[in-house]
Amino acid sequence: MSKERARRRAERLAVLEKEKAVRARKVARRGRRQALVRRLKPRFGRDGRLYHRSRRQRIGIVVVTLLAVAAVWTLIPDLALRIILTAMLVLAVPALVVVVLGRRA
Repeated sequence: MSKERARRRAERLAVLEKEKAVRARKVARRGRRQALVRRLKPRFGRDGRLYHRSRRQRIGIVVVTLLAVAAVWTLIPDLALRIILTAMLVLAVPALVVVVLGRRA
């Protein structure tokens, strides 16, 4: 009787060890994946933005862009050219901001 109980206990322990090993591999894989994601993910500031601009800079960017759009719409007579120049302005402003003001982390 005791040999039978010992054999069943050994089988249970073997199954438990196997499950524990599977669980440990899953936990290790999850940890490695989280570490990789943490390394690859860009670091944001406290407010969630990647690059920071002062309030004065943001207002300046908006004002200069609106002045340029207003100049295009008042000085250019052709409607198609106005629309094209406005679209180009909207697309070019972010690149110009980075070139002029630079990226600050």
